[in-house]
Amino acid sequence: MLEVGKKAPDFELPDQNGEMHKLSNYLGKKVILYFYPKDNTPGCTKQACGFSERYPQFTEKGAVILGVSKDSVASHKRFEEKYGLAFTLLADPDRKVIEAYDVWKEKKNYGKVSMGVVRTTYLIDEQGIIIKANDKVKAADDPENMLKELA
Repeated sequence: MLEVGKKAPDFELPDQNGEMHKLSNYLGKKVILYFYPKDNTPGCTKQACGFSERYPQFTEKGAVILGVSKDSVASHKRFEEKYGLAFTLLADPDRKVIEAYDVWKEKKNYGKVSMGVVRTTYLIDEQGIIIKANDKVKAADDPENMLKELA
């Protein structure tokens, strides 16, 4: 996991509509950058819907939400449409950003070891500095916890 106080690595990824986004385009705003394993899975859906429901509160506080997984642009589009998500989903099928943010790790599930995205949320300030990093994310609680961080 990247350390608090470090500059967040810049990147460029396509969103669910195929439009490119750079982290540096969001300087001047707080960014909630969250990494999740897979579209349309129970935990990831809870987390995404939680962020979407609170989206007006995040924008009031000057924050942008960017969700990143290794799913495709098309998968993100289906996920967005199915749940009416109000924020940007970024596709990283090559894992460039996932690996730059150190969230591609060994995971154990029912005794089976595999590599995957560890659910992680970063809060990045207006200057692009990481001010909060959490890799012990509970999907259902993350949106509310992040909202409190902005208070």
